[in-house]
Amino acid sequence: MAKTFPFATFMIIGPTCFFLGILFSSFPYDYNILWSTPADREAYFVILENHLRFLHASPPLISRILHIVIGTGLLGFTLKLYKPSEANMLFDGASLVLYMCGITVYIANIVKGLRVVTAGTYGQAELVQGETVAGSGGTKDAEAAIVDDFIGREDSLRVLAASNTILALVLVGVLVLQAGQWYAQRKEDAEIEAMDKAQLEKKNKAKEGKKTR
Repeated sequence: MAKTFPFATFMIIGPTCFFLGILFSSFPYDYNILWSTPADREAYFVILENHLRFLHASPPLISRILHIVIGTGLLGFTLKLYKPSEANMLFDGASLVLYMCGITVYIANIVKGLRVVTAGTYGQAELVQGETVAGSGGTKDAEAAIVDDFIGREDSLRVLAASNTILALVLVGVLVLQAGQWYAQRKEDAEIEAMDKAQLEKKNKAKEGKKTR
């Protein structure tokens, strides 16, 4: 197994833990949406909506920092996968796949969900964006029927909360793979050290045997 780059590993683990921290801060909101059944469920939906609108209305600097951190993780994978060994392809390759899955969930579900919650266009995002429905004939009744087919407010918030949970599991998988690579590297180094020590002892014994003759 080739030696891993400690700094490149730090560039992967740092952003991953950073994102997990962000997701953990949202867990109190998501928990009451996905798994708990509080007495006033509607109040939790309102609290979650206000929280999401506040996040989406953050200054541009916040999103830029977030994207820089994402790019830092990708740079770390690039450094570790430059001229990769078989072990790098196994651990870092799988970690990169999970990392890209997390980015996909972020772009496809979380960013889109934040926009929908801010606009309040539950169940009609496609119509708001100006897309037409084939065969609707432009009638209001047909558009209303199509709108009913889209997920509503409660389901949209649940999808967003579930996306946060999925993203957290994906990022934990990245950390597990990086820890597995570190453990495998330590085991290999220990085995090599033991083999070198055994060979050195054999050489010393051979030298001592020659001296006694």
